[in-house]
Parts: sequence; structure tokens; C-alpha cells
Amino acid sequence: MIPPRSVLLGAALAAALALGSGATFLVMQGPAAEAADEALPMPPSLPRLSQGPEYERCLGLLRGDPDEALAQAEAWEANGGGEGARHCAALALLGMGEAPRAAERLEGLARVSRAGSGARAAVFAQAVQAWMLAGEAGRAFAAATMGLTLAPADVDLLLDRAVALGTLGRYAEALEDVDRVIALAPSRAEAWVFRAAAQRRLDRVDQAASDVDRALALAPDNAEALLERGIIRQLKGDVAGAREDWEKAVSLAPDSPTADLALQNLALNEAGPQRR
Repeated sequence: MIPPRSVLLGAALAAALALGSGATFLVMQGPAAEAADEALPMPPSLPRLSQGPEYERCLGLLRGDPDEALAQAEAWEANGGGEGARHCAALALLGMGEAPRAAERLEGLARVSRAGSGARAAVFAQAVQAWMLAGEAGRAFAAATMGLTLAPADVDLLLDRAVALGTLGRYAEALEDVDRVIALAPSRAEAWVFRAAAQRRLDRVDQAASDVDRALALAPDNAEALLERGIIRQLKGDVAGAREDWEKAVSLAPDSPTADLALQNLALNEAGPQRR
């Protein structure tokens, strides 16, 4: 299925929210790619590069049968389906778990599409998500940058690019993008979570603690925020508080990359300093 931004962001944040600063808590490798192997819910709406019943029929198949969607899209393209057919085929590949192929197609389509700038930016955003699912954060950053040339104030693209930068270890640049997101949309809890992670990786632990508290004020049951606050509490020596946050993160999102990382941190925390 096609991963909504919230699912992808949670996977990517799990990669970015790794405990550093001298401890050896585990970093998940490629959690977004792992998410691609699971059945993920489809977002409620998709950008449209075309119109007509054939396009809607093909997009509708993505929810339950991406293989059939791909077959129909390829047959339609052979009969002149154009951008609509190519878009549906790329999304079908993503739904089938073939993220690198989907990302290439989505990015190429967004580059040459004759649709409006908003629709093209949205397809670039889909390419960003596909590149992240493929474990290609550098390509995701490039696609997000191209999308932002079309829609400079798109908060989703800005946040996507910040996550890609964080995955690349470019935390100061990521912080610039997430600061823009917060200026445009201060109620976005996930932006505050990522800001906390970037601040922490820049050794600004007090600022990180303040940011994650803001995230949890906005969304008390945000699993990524609890994961991050647990990391910060661990850094500050609050082992019991860290354990409490990680256990709650697991209970809120039990089958997620965030839960996997929280469980690993709990296990290492239980093992004691000699294992860290």
C-alpha cells in the first residue's frame, strides 16, 4: 500500500532518534525500508496529474491490489494513458514494495509533468517518501529540494527534507528546515519532536528537552516524542523516567520502528553500563 506521511515520518524519525553523545544505544538500519514490506494504509487523497474514470479506477486499485493496478496502468499507458498511467504505475510499484523503481519514476514524472506546480510538488513529495523507503536519504533530500522550488512554503516537504537531512547526519541544516516548519505551522507536534532530536544531536540537551516537552503538550500520546524524551532523560541520568517513556512508546505503537528502537533501548538499559 501507499504509506501516508505519518507512517513514513515515524519510520524515518526512528532512524534519526538514535541515542548518541557517548552511549551506544542501537540505531535501526533502514527502518523505512522495513516499513515498505508491510501493508500500510493508503492516504485519503492523492495528487492528480490527470482526470477521467480510467485514472480513478487505477488509483482505486492501489488500496487493495497494487499488482492489478500496475497491470492496468501498463495496459493503459500502451494505449496512450500518458501521465495518469505513469503516475498510477509508479504508485503501484511503491505499493508492491519496489521503492527504488517507484522513486525513480515518481521523480522523473514530477520533473516533466505538465500539471500545475502544486500537483508536481506533491508528486515530488511522493518521490521523497519512496526514496526514504528505499534507504536513499540523499536522493530524498534532492527530490524534496526540487519540490520546494515549486512550493517553497510546503510544510510537509520542508519536514520531509529535514528528516532526510537528519538521516544524513546534517543536523544544523535539518534544524533550519524544521524551524521554518514551526514558524509556518507551530502546532505540528512531529516538527517539535524532530527539532528536539536535532538539538540533542547538536549537544543542546536542555533545548531538546524543552522542544520535546512542547511536542508532548501538543500530542501527549505521540510515540516518537516519548522515544525522544526517553533518550533525553537517559542522557540526564533519569533512568526510571527513560524506561517509563520507552515502555509507553511501545504500548502506543507496538508494531512500529519506533517501538523496535524503544525495545532495544530498554534491553540495553537493563543490561547496564557495561553493555552500552
